[in-house]
Amino acid sequence: MSGHNKWSSIKHKKGAADAKRSKVFTKVIREITVAAKMGGEDPNSNPRLRSAIVLAKSVNMPNDNVSKAIKKGVGGGKGENWENLSYEGYGPHNVAVIVECLTDNKNRTISSVRSIFSKNNGNIGSTNSVMYMFDRKGIIEVEKSSIDEDALTEHAIEAGADDIDTSDEQVYSIEASPGDLGTVHQYLEEQGITISSSGLKLIPQNRLEIDDAGKASQVIKFIDALEDDDDVQNVYSNFDITEDVLKQLETQ
Repeated sequence: MSGHNKWSSIKHKKGAADAKRSKVFTKVIREITVAAKMGGEDPNSNPRLRSAIVLAKSVNMPNDNVSKAIKKGVGGGKGENWENLSYEGYGPHNVAVIVECLTDNKNRTISSVRSIFSKNNGNIGSTNSVMYMFDRKGIIEVEKSSIDEDALTEHAIEAGADDIDTSDEQVYSIEASPGDLGTVHQYLEEQGITISSSGLKLIPQNRLEIDDAGKASQVIKFIDALEDDDDVQNVYSNFDITEDVLKQLETQ
């Protein structure tokens, strides 16, 4: 349903290590600042800010950092003019990719993203060259260890969610329409449910399965390089990995 693939299990496991890197904090602070600047300092009326704060909690960012980022955003972020940009195209082995960026220097960003595509046998395409393959949906993730599946399903239905995916080993993934994401998020929090991530995501309509460990490693290297770029906030792709290849990667 809502977009978990087999690779997500590895991504969740490596998330703890990623969270230690200072650049993760930098990206989250940037998102909080821009969200506050665009929609105000009240997370109850600013869904983007509420999602950014949830993200901050998931990487154990101190509350003081969050407060400073909000104040900076509300204050106008003197000397900074952030711009949302997105690029789309194909990576190695014809994997479709969409890259969402937040930057104060458009030329720097496109140069960096283009270089990553080029070095990994990929190509940046024109607008809507791959976007039509994805649907934008509201996705809320809840750790499986925090609540029983039946209880969460009941709350999700009452909240007005569209669906719930239980296939991932570590998290439930609740799907809502983009317009209902804020309402569903707020309702679940009011029920005492701890949300690990929340936001609008691009979900592929179909997945391209990779059944070769070498090819999978090349694709993962490409995705990791994009995610490692300071200006890149989100990377979406349509690739999936077979169970056999996944087991090989998990032992590496």
